[in-house]
Amino acid sequence: MMDDERQRLDDRLVDLEVKLSWADDLLEQLNNVVARQQGQIDTLAREIAALRAQAASGGPDAPRSLRDELPPHY
Repeated sequence: MMDDERQRLDDRLVDLEVKLSWADDLLEQLNNVVARQQGQIDTLAREIAALRAQAASGGPDAPRSLRDELPPHY
């Protein structure tokens, strides 16, 4: 192989290694975002389940009709 060809191949190899490094970093960042979002989804799902259970039990915070409440000026 000629030196010029070898240099071009080395340059291409370096470029590919750089691109792979960027892709690995991006994949790690995306993985962290997905993991954080899944945690948020799990928390919200638990909160919704708790609110549904509270509404079904008719507890003190059960939804009320706005007609049952007096406006603030009365």
